[in-house]
Amino acid sequence: MIPQKQAPGVFPFYGEEDRGPRKRSGPLAGVRVADFCWMGVGSVATRLLADFGAEVIKIEDRTRVDMPRRLPLYKGEVRNYGQQDATADPNRGGLFNNYSRNKLGVTINLRTQRGRELAEQLVGASSVVTENFAPGVMEKWGFTYERFRELVPDVIYARMSGYGHSGPHENYRSYGPIVQAASGLSYVAGLPGREPSGWGLSYMDNMAAYYNSAALLMAIWNRRATGVGTEIDVAAVEVGVSLLGPVLLDVTVNDHTTQRPDYPTGNRLEHPQAAPHGVYPCAGDDRWVAIAVFNDDEWSALLTAMSSPEWASGPLFATQEDRFANQDLLDGHIAEWTANYDPHTVMVRLQAHGVRAGAVQNPQDLNEVDPQLAWRGTFFEMDHPVIGPARFEGFPASMSGQGPDHWRSAPLVGEDNAYVFGELLGIDKVEIDELAEAGVI
Repeated sequence: MIPQKQAPGVFPFYGEEDRGPRKRSGPLAGVRVADFCWMGVGSVATRLLADFGAEVIKIEDRTRVDMPRRLPLYKGEVRNYGQQDATADPNRGGLFNNYSRNKLGVTINLRTQRGRELAEQLVGASSVVTENFAPGVMEKWGFTYERFRELVPDVIYARMSGYGHSGPHENYRSYGPIVQAASGLSYVAGLPGREPSGWGLSYMDNMAAYYNSAALLMAIWNRRATGVGTEIDVAAVEVGVSLLGPVLLDVTVNDHTTQRPDYPTGNRLEHPQAAPHGVYPCAGDDRWVAIAVFNDDEWSALLTAMSSPEWASGPLFATQEDRFANQDLLDGHIAEWTANYDPHTVMVRLQAHGVRAGAVQNPQDLNEVDPQLAWRGTFFEMDHPVIGPARFEGFPASMSGQGPDHWRSAPLVGEDNAYVFGELLGIDKVEIDELAEAGVI
């Protein structure tokens, strides 16, 4: 749908096509979530709830829409990261469409007293509240667990932040790469003999989101069993620490240090010793294959797949310990062989001999080539009134008799205002129009 003309920085109302809302199905049907979340750490967590039947009501501010609406993820559009762009259509944000599928969307200006009153009305009509604002934002608006319990005695209030809402760093601001650094993950990532590199994207947003989802599901289960709500406080830095188990043990138990020339280990694996173990070049531009060999039987199978090369018969590679000690030389030989084939050919050939191998797949491979993903239906398509048909990654598990309820793509800006404020909260149309005119919604 083509948006109406608008003043700079103020996004328009859209027509009310019949895209829902409708009665949800799934194990979480009947759970209503007042969702203040944005970006991945919050929005991915509530997306899982929405996928399985919860009525998740996404709360935005029309004059400063969520950052995922503003990211340059739509072909042909140029946007300034993190800045408002009055010329870009906020309903074309691909990342937002991914994060917010199956959700409803309302707009509330929480900087106004009436807006905060509306938000409290919505909380009072919900059973779960979620947020992942910077520290202190919810408190500034008077939105505390104690206040929400006054509105809903058995409320579940899930808070998601970088450091948690207690302790000396509770007021620190964070972002995905910052979380990776503070948790210790960046220090142990990268190539040997070089500075820690960390990860280029905010992977910890998604990792923390899944912990958030698990905590929410446990809280919902507990409330159904006991009638008691809870406050959840997930700290993304602690999620990162939970991924460091082997490194922490190696330092504390074996008295090893990570400050040495051969650390980080890159693609190599020390525990257990594996060789060859890494990513090797293949035919084509920037094409690679991953190979992992853990014992003599797998080594023999690899050699058979490689037609028993003469270089492999020497004493340098006789045992797994020998191969591990001579990885540089071994990797060179493996790379010379893999460079003759495309990565999928190497993968299929080695897997046929029982050797662990996988093509390093790029987005085009995942989307168009991989037969396993196609067979499993990993990607599915939903239509959107502005973007058009778009593909999504699905839930990575299949369950007999029960699956996600994908009923609608992400909401347009303020798309469900009439339903939520009118039908759910009982506000008459005259007042809704007045609230819109005053910029409250």
